Amino acid sequence: MITEEELATERRAIAREYRALLKNSKRVVSEVDKVLIRKAFDLAVEAHRDDRRKSGEAYIFHPIAVARIVSEEVGLGTTSIVCALLHDVVEDTEITLDDIESLFGERVRMIIDGLTKIEGATFTDENVSMQAENFRKMLLTLSEDVRVILIKLADRLHNMRTLESMRPDKQQKIASETLYLYAPLGHRLGLYNIKSELEDLCLKYKEPEVYHEIEVSLAKSKAVRTRFINQFVLPIKRQLEHENYDFEVKSRTKSIHSIYRKMLTKNIPLEEIYDVFAIRIIINSDPDHEKSDCWKAYSIVTDFYKPNPDRLRDWISTPKSNGYESLHTTVMSPGGKWVEVQIRTKRMDEIAEMGYAAHWKYKESASEHALDDWISRRIRIQVPWISSTTSSSTSSRRRSLSLHRKENSRISHTVPLHWILPLRSILKLAPSALERRSITSSFHSALN
Repeated sequence: MITEEELATERRAIAREYRALLKNSKRVVSEVDKVLIRKAFDLAVEAHRDDRRKSGEAYIFHPIAVARIVSEEVGLGTTSIVCALLHDVVEDTEITLDDIESLFGERVRMIIDGLTKIEGATFTDENVSMQAENFRKMLLTLSEDVRVILIKLADRLHNMRTLESMRPDKQQKIASETLYLYAPLGHRLGLYNIKSELEDLCLKYKEPEVYHEIEVSLAKSKAVRTRFINQFVLPIKRQLEHENYDFEVKSRTKSIHSIYRKMLTKNIPLEEIYDVFAIRIIINSDPDHEKSDCWKAYSIVTDFYKPNPDRLRDWISTPKSNGYESLHTTVMSPGGKWVEVQIRTKRMDEIAEMGYAAHWKYKESASEHALDDWISRRIRIQVPWISSTTSSSTSSRRRSLSLHRKENSRISHTVPLHWILPLRSILKLAPSALERRSITSSFHSALN
C-alpha cells in the first residue's frame, strides 16, 4: 500500500519530469504549443491515474518518457509530443478516438489510432491473426503520417530501457521482436543512436553473458583507448586550428551489438577487431563549402597518417539511402594500428545521429507541417525495402496495396510497397507454424 507521503513524492517527481519535457523541447516555442501539451498531459495523468507499470511506478512516467525521447532524441515537435503523451490512453483506458478528435483534432486522432493495437477483435478469416493485423495496421498508417513509427520507436526504446521488471519469457519475446522489427526500422529512418541502443539492449537480454563480457572488456580498455586517441588526434587538431577551421574532434566506440556481430561474421575474438573505435572530425561549414571542407580535412589527416585506399568511403558525394553523409577513411597510426577516421560537417553529424527530423531543421521552412511533408517525401523516394520472396521485377516493386479502414467509411488508402518489411524478418517473430502461415497469408493477400 502506498502512503500519502510516497504519493506526494511521486507527484513531485511527475511534475519535475513534465517541466523537463517542456524545457528540453527545443521546437516548442509558442504559448499555444505549451497549452496544447499541458492539455494532453492533464488528460494522460487523469486517464492513467490508477495504472502502474510492472516496476510499481506510476504509469504516467512512461508516456512522459516517450514524449521526451520523441522531442529530445528524435527532434519532433508539438503534435508528436501530444501523441506520445496520449499514445496508450485509447488502448488502456475508457477514452475513445472520438474523444481524442474532439479535444485535439483529426490529425492527432489518426496518429493515436495508428499507435493503438487491435484488441479483442474477431476475424472471420481463419488465416488472419491478431499479430498480422497489427503489423498491417501499422504499415497502413505509415502512409498517412510517418510520426506513427517515430513515436512507436520511442515507445519501444523506453520499454527496452525498463525491461528488467518483466518476466524472463516476456523479455525474450520483446527483445526478439525489437531486434527483427524496430531496430531495422530505426536504421531505415537514419536514427543511428536509437537503432544502436535498441540492438545493444536486445543483446543484453538475449545473450547476457556475451553482453557483459564485451561491456567489461570495453570498460577495462577505456583508459588505454583514451590515451591513444589523444596522441593520435593531436597533430590533426593543431593543423586544423592553424588553418582556422571551426571543428570538433570526437571518438566513437562501436556499439556492443556491432562488436558481437563482427566477432561472429569474421569468426575472431574481440582483441582482433581493429575498429572498436573511430575518430570523428566534425567541421562547422556552410552548405556551399561542405564537400570541399571535408576533403581538405581528409588531406590534412592523410598528411600525417598513411591511408588504406581500399577503405575509403565517400558517402558525401553519394549519401546512403537513409540520408547518411560522411567521408570515411582508415589510416595507419605510428604504432602500426589501423584507425578509422570519419569526416563530416555539423549538419551531417546531426542527421547521422537523429535521422530525418534533424535534416529538416536545415531547410528553409520552419513549420511542423513542413516537417511532415519533408519526411514523407524523403521516405517515399527510398530504394524499395522488400524481401526477395516478394518479387524482383521493377513493375511489382512499384505496385501499391489498397487497404480499407472500416472506421473511415472504407476509404481506400495507398501504401507504397517499399514500406513492407522483409517478410522473412517478420516470420521470425511468429511463435508457431500456424502464426507464420497466418502472417504470410495476411501479407500476401495485401499484395494482391
